[in-house]
Amino acid sequence: MEITRQTVVFDTADLAAESGFWSKLLGGTVDADDDWHTVLVDGEPRVAFQLAPNHVKPEWPDGQPQQVHLDLYVTDIRSAHEEAVAAGATLLKPADDLDAEEGFQVYADPSGHPFCLCW
Repeated sequence: MEITRQTVVFDTADLAAESGFWSKLLGGTVDADDDWHTVLVDGEPRVAFQLAPNHVKPEWPDGQPQQVHLDLYVTDIRSAHEEAVAAGATLLKPADDLDAEEGFQVYADPSGHPFCLCW
């Protein structure tokens, strides 16, 4: 099997909020169709979003099941945290020690999908 392209697709009830959030966080642009948005970074598709009007927001860590999550590795967790929150992320679980050699914090995007900023 030859895979020519791989895309992670999020279901969302609000395409503009979801794709806008991820384009800000990833430093990309949104290519928008009626029921499908793709975030391009340096002209390459990174993540996509499908309109799902009945999407149920996951409740992390308990409640509605987590559907997918991304781990984004960053060089400066404090500045990455500020950028993520400014873009619309919600902090779900702070790290025990931001000065540890490695760690992670758990966030949610505007549709409630969890993601981690890791270092």
